[in-house]
Amino acid sequence: MSSKSTVRQDANDASAEKLRRDAGLKAWLQRNILTVAVGGVLLILFVFFSLTADSFFTSANILNILRQIAPTMITAVAMTFVITTSGIDLSVGSMVALSGSLLAIWTHGGMDSTLALILVLLLGGVVGLVNGWFTSYRGLPPFIVTLATLGVVRGVALLITQGYSTPIPDESWVTVLGQGRVYGVPVPALIAVVVAAIGWFTFTHTPYGRYVVGLGSNYESLRRTGVNTKLINLIVFLVSGIVAAIAGVIVAARLASGSSNAGQGFELEVITAVVLGGTSLLGGRGSVLGTVLGALVLGVIANGLVLLHVSPFYVQIAQGVILLLAIFMNTRLFARFGSAMR
Repeated sequence: MSSKSTVRQDANDASAEKLRRDAGLKAWLQRNILTVAVGGVLLILFVFFSLTADSFFTSANILNILRQIAPTMITAVAMTFVITTSGIDLSVGSMVALSGSLLAIWTHGGMDSTLALILVLLLGGVVGLVNGWFTSYRGLPPFIVTLATLGVVRGVALLITQGYSTPIPDESWVTVLGQGRVYGVPVPALIAVVVAAIGWFTFTHTPYGRYVVGLGSNYESLRRTGVNTKLINLIVFLVSGIVAAIAGVIVAARLASGSSNAGQGFELEVITAVVLGGTSLLGGRGSVLGTVLGALVLGVIANGLVLLHVSPFYVQIAQGVILLLAIFMNTRLFARFGSAMR
């Protein structure tokens, strides 16, 4: 082969390789455009608040944001699985209230802290199983089922506390879960990182994660392959209930008390983080990484507004507006972007 032919062949190979890279990048961007977008929003918010709030971009404040947003991030990771199956769990806020209240009542009454924690997590699993059984095996809409358990669980929390807060004893080790630090890093933040890592790996690298996506994208085809779709869906709600209980424990441990009023509007914040991160409310598409970034966006906004001395009442308004915009982008703008790139 002549030198000219060799050069020409090398040029063709290089051109083909470049086309493959461009095609791969375009496909990746098409799949992850919402995650990239929310990452860009997070970066813009960081720059904005760093320039406008003196104490925002400090290690102490960043760690404080991570500590405050940890319950939302933990629950949102599990909610990503739920929404990807085209379901929803509205009971997570009530579960936060009930789990924290029971933990405080039991430890205040002298029960061993470890036993109390185990029982609270088991209760979260039971509530999740109830949600999953009615939706998976009885065919009831998840919205209706979890709306009902939202009321029941919140009502039980109000009943057992009579509307009062219950302190957690100072000697109880569970307060470490909300107030402790490991090498200066808040324990809630470490728990959130571990849960997010497990959720990401499960969602992207295991058959179960693929089944979850399949439930939302093509349920009947997945069922015909022999997958126990009802069991998969049941497990999704089971995990959601347990994780919501963990979030309730962290909230109660951080405040050193349990209250039936905890978790008000919590489900809105969690769903906002999930949808903002690119998970489709119609099911079949989800991103745990996007959910983590979405939760961080909400935490940065809440923290930044406080540092700018903006009324905290505006935080919930901001969350509602963000949820509306996220749904709009999720269903319209980025769908068009994806179609244009095909």
